[in-house]
Amino acid sequence: MKTFDLIIIGAGRGSNLAAKAAKLGKKVAIIEKDKLGGTCPNRGCVPSKLLIGYANKIREIKSSKKHYIKSFIDNIDVEKIFEDTNNYIDSIEDIYQNKFNENVTVYKGEASFVKNKIIKINDEEITAENIVISTGTRPAKPLIDSAWTSDDIFPLKEIPQSITIVGAGFIACELANFFDAIEVKTVQLVRGETLLENEDKDIQDIFKKEYTKNVDVRFNSSIKEAKKVNDYFQIELEDGTNIETQALLYAIGRVSNADTLSLENTDIQLTKRGFIKRDEFFETDVKGVYVVGDASGENMLQHAAAYEVNHLSKILLEDKIKPLKFKYMPHAVFSHPEIASVGLTEQKAKELNLNYVVSITNWKASAKAQSLKLDYPRTKFILNPYTYEILGCHLIGFESATIIHQVLAIMHIDNDIRHLKDMLYIHPALSEVLLPAAVNAVKVIEEYKKSQEV
Repeated sequence: MKTFDLIIIGAGRGSNLAAKAAKLGKKVAIIEKDKLGGTCPNRGCVPSKLLIGYANKIREIKSSKKHYIKSFIDNIDVEKIFEDTNNYIDSIEDIYQNKFNENVTVYKGEASFVKNKIIKINDEEITAENIVISTGTRPAKPLIDSAWTSDDIFPLKEIPQSITIVGAGFIACELANFFDAIEVKTVQLVRGETLLENEDKDIQDIFKKEYTKNVDVRFNSSIKEAKKVNDYFQIELEDGTNIETQALLYAIGRVSNADTLSLENTDIQLTKRGFIKRDEFFETDVKGVYVVGDASGENMLQHAAAYEVNHLSKILLEDKIKPLKFKYMPHAVFSHPEIASVGLTEQKAKELNLNYVVSITNWKASAKAQSLKLDYPRTKFILNPYTYEILGCHLIGFESATIIHQVLAIMHIDNDIRHLKDMLYIHPALSEVLLPAAVNAVKVIEEYKKSQEV
């Protein structure tokens, strides 16, 4: 049985830890059942955003009339769009392999635990003092045979003429926006009346209004029966409506990969949701066995996983034994419109029975924002009226995911909305939309304080 200093199961963000440990002379084994790099660069965040780049450009051209420009699209070379994206995906394996020096042994296959510190891979058993589980998640299984998940989009070799997407979350809304933009006939099926249910309600409402101007969303719709006849799915909805579609894609959430690891042979415990339990140092119930990223089920975002791996590397390689608890966890939805969010939604603030005030400001005070000729962009702050603390910030509009980083900086350094109000902005940069939002937020707080004095 081979002995290593470190074993990493999953070659996504864990690859960075493997590379760093190997440079320090550690003998590292990294195990990956699919492609090096994991979900994000191969079939998740990165290729999906490459596709969305094309969608955004198409939307710009189609909306040019509001800028008094008459334009039309002569051709959308969908094959070339996917060819370029697939070429990027094909390059990932080599990019990640080149991170590793001679101290890294790459095993291709599915890992399983034989005992607490013994891993079986391809009929070989290996062990290490420290083991890191970084196995991520997988899409929930489609309810219909032959239907796709997001994993089947990348690399996509055959582009459908029509697609029906089941789901109301960010993956469904990003992919439906893309396929609709490239003029693939797209239908999105949503069980209830809400899109992006985890977003702030005011942002949800704006998104729903704008998004459905482009994408054919069927709300309160569930599939009663679906069967594939030749190259098409014949779908009957619960309300009796029939849909014929060449592709059927389910984007109904992601599930833990813990069930692939034979953890029943160990003392490692799972949460009620089937994810791997860990403490604030990322350690499982087995000393020396750690879990990072989506495998914990806690912060299922790539930037969180990368941050966790970096922190774990300090624990394992630099003896900096400090806990990590994220104070704020931002996220974005790269659809049309774009959304960015951090902190509490108003729904959550109510649920927690917090004392808070709300400030909602449009972007019309910014000349750069005005030049976009869009009416819907908004900035919403949820604030502690006594401390000026930003409890939540929610943006919807062009480049929201970029603009929100200015808010994040304030929140991480000294969370006080007055800093956003008092700082100097480049005029008329788009990020200047935060100035009137901050001014209004402080005004709302001051008015609240006066009302409490009466």
